[in-house]
Amino acid sequence: MLIAAVAILLGALMIKHDLSGDSGPPPRPVPAAAQPSASSSPAAEGVSAMKRSAPVRIKIPRIKVDAPFVGLGLNSSGVLDVPPAGNPNLAGWYEDGVAPGSRGNALVLGHVDTMTGPAVFWGLGSLKSGDTVEISRADGSVAKFAIDSVEAFPKDDFPDERVYGKTRDAQLRLITCGGTYDRKAKDYKDNVVVFAHLLPPE
Repeated sequence: MLIAAVAILLGALMIKHDLSGDSGPPPRPVPAAAQPSASSSPAAEGVSAMKRSAPVRIKIPRIKVDAPFVGLGLNSSGVLDVPPAGNPNLAGWYEDGVAPGSRGNALVLGHVDTMTGPAVFWGLGSLKSGDTVEISRADGSVAKFAIDSVEAFPKDDFPDERVYGKTRDAQLRLITCGGTYDRKAKDYKDNVVVFAHLLPPE
């Protein structure tokens, strides 16, 4: 159910402003020769997952992201909602799914842009392996993740199981739109996905 719901939602994280402006297209991921499996991250083996606690803020130092969270649920059609477009600096997480830092695959979504310009995940495609993501949680703890890979997938050939499938350790997926913008369809052709694993506490 979740995989289907999220797969449908990804088309909604689309552009809503004219690319003829100064911002240009969002950054694209650098191709990687080999990518890790979604089932586990070798670097995360032995790292203890954290107790469940809701995320309150996400920071991605490399691309200067510092944004609050909003909880997302399923709408009346059984499709996962997206963050409100009225606040471009806002990330969303699926409240009924895995909390970032807990065992499993936590899903965090953000718009690439809105009618006013670039949004919270505009720079997602420029991230690289080894970059970090910090998520402050309601219990006062911070879940810090290291990025394994950043990839772009065609929306019509999206690897649902790899992106959303169950994991044995604590992992994170950051998801937004990217790639070429189809003006006729008023949508990006790809989704950009960041794969990351939980780091041990400092």
